[in-house]
Amino acid sequence: MPQVTFLFPSGDKKEVEAPSGLSVMEIAQMSQIEEIEGACGGSLACATCHLYVHPDWREKCLAGEDHISEEEEDMLDLAFDIRDESRLSCQITLTDDLDGLVVALPGTETDWD
Repeated sequence: MPQVTFLFPSGDKKEVEAPSGLSVMEIAQMSQIEEIEGACGGSLACATCHLYVHPDWREKCLAGEDHISEEEEDMLDLAFDIRDESRLSCQITLTDDLDGLVVALPGTETDWD
């Protein structure tokens, strides 16, 4: 099973294994990561699943159907602390190619510049 590492503003991290085919938002919710609310259930109607994708994973998270749509860009405009690495986690589907994915929750200090 692919693994995703979630980084928190506190400096903590949580490594989660999950089956392919789920969105990163669904994985966060199943893993009880409360900071990823996903209020709209992944229908691109909110930005409560906003997170940052580590630059090493950015291109892989844009492949295939995971590209950033105009609708996602519009919703990201509503999110807190937008960065170049910002994505809505409901729009990233976990695949075997994303095994080892590293994401950070909004407000997390990163040195990814």
